[in-house]
Amino acid sequence: MAKTVLEMREITKDFPGIRALDRVSLTANQGEILALVGENGAGKSTLMKILSGVYPWGTYSGQILLEGKTVQFSSTKDAVAAGIAIIHQELNLVPGLSVAENLWLGREPRRGPGLISWAEMLARSRRFLALVELEVDPRTPVKNLSVGRQQMVEIARALSYEPKILVMDEPTSALSQGEVERLFKIIRSLKEKGVTVIYISHRLEEIFEIADRVTVLRDGLAVGTLPIADCTREKLVAMMVGRDIRQMYPKEETHPGQVVLEVQDFSAWDPDDPEKWRLKDITFSLKSGEIVGMAGLMGAGRSELAAALFGAWPGKKQGLVKVDGQTVRVDSPWEAIRHGLALVTEDRKATGLVLGMSVLHNLTLSRLGTLFPLGLIRKEQEETVARHYVEDLRIKAASLNVPVNTLSGGNQQKVLLGRWLATKPKVLILDEPTRGVDVGAKVEIYKIMNQLARQGVAILMISSDLPEVLAMSDRILVMHEGRLVADLPAAEATQQRVMNYATGGK
Repeated sequence: MAKTVLEMREITKDFPGIRALDRVSLTANQGEILALVGENGAGKSTLMKILSGVYPWGTYSGQILLEGKTVQFSSTKDAVAAGIAIIHQELNLVPGLSVAENLWLGREPRRGPGLISWAEMLARSRRFLALVELEVDPRTPVKNLSVGRQQMVEIARALSYEPKILVMDEPTSALSQGEVERLFKIIRSLKEKGVTVIYISHRLEEIFEIADRVTVLRDGLAVGTLPIADCTREKLVAMMVGRDIRQMYPKEETHPGQVVLEVQDFSAWDPDDPEKWRLKDITFSLKSGEIVGMAGLMGAGRSELAAALFGAWPGKKQGLVKVDGQTVRVDSPWEAIRHGLALVTEDRKATGLVLGMSVLHNLTLSRLGTLFPLGLIRKEQEETVARHYVEDLRIKAASLNVPVNTLSGGNQQKVLLGRWLATKPKVLILDEPTRGVDVGAKVEIYKIMNQLARQGVAILMISSDLPEVLAMSDRILVMHEGRLVADLPAAEATQQRVMNYATGGK
């Protein structure tokens, strides 16, 4: 019988105006991979922050036992000393420091009072970088690494604590498929060594591939724990959302109208290397009421195209862009907004939301110039506009005045979407609109897309989720290495055909 190493009993945690966890209990065994799933806002990250000492004892009620003994953590340092390490959903690195300095920050090996042993620190760093198969010089500044490589540095740092319990909160969100496979290899190796891994992910296919058991949270409650062998995708989804989602992709029939956006021979150059093009001779169009999906591999140029069309590309560009048949020049986001374009960026935290600002101000930020042309903001009018989108998009927030970074990922995404809907766009570009949101929120976003299409908005949906592209699109554009290589009616598109074009096939 497996040895129980962790028990969390009757954990309750309140925030102002909301109960995040309500008497949640969880157990984990030695050498087990326990998946923790649930919608955004279900309480997964909050529960793990309690376990890892981010929320110290006294800010919650309940009991934590490690190997049968009650523990009370006052800080993350206490949790680490007890053998618990966590890889948070958000990267927690210092960009200006090197990989080695990030790995050993605050616990640098010493060769005397006040003297760091750089040779030993580099040697230790190479050891743990090798564990995650990351071939990088540990003296490299973290800011010079891709987001995926930074995520592997985070994982290496967690492993350097040699934990008994390792919590991974959405560890694959920034990883390529090859990096995901490497991560799973690491997790299985840890399991063989007796390390307990608690794995949080919205990607249910990962849960079925890696987990031994799965615990489901919903609205701050633990609704069940099952061996993975007893689970199906449908059962997990039903437990997570409290209802049966029979149709994951509720696509409605659309009735496209006139061409709204025309892009002809559009090219863009690398801002750091003006001789190198990033987009080459792209031509396509969007009709009102049409949902057009855009597929392609990482680096194909999809997000670059979105930024360039929206006036947010820092490099040189050329080509013809027409809106409603009129040639337009878009050199800034404000010009894009004026011409009826809107962009929901792929990274809502880095380039979308102002995280420290309220839900109210994030929702109205793009419309202040039209709402208050004289520059005098009327709070009542601003609140009326914001409340409309909170209700229409079913955004869950304690009030309009709470900081947007206190919301779940799905609700943050809906705030960002609401901000751009407030501009009444003719063309809405959605770059990875469901990345990092749960299955229930995904369905809500798809329904919003259907509603917008009925209202005549032309939608360009950029997504790395190929089933999503296939299911929700009227047409599918495929990009490869900065070029548009296919324009397929949805009825003629298959996963194999799209991937063939995306990888450079004919």
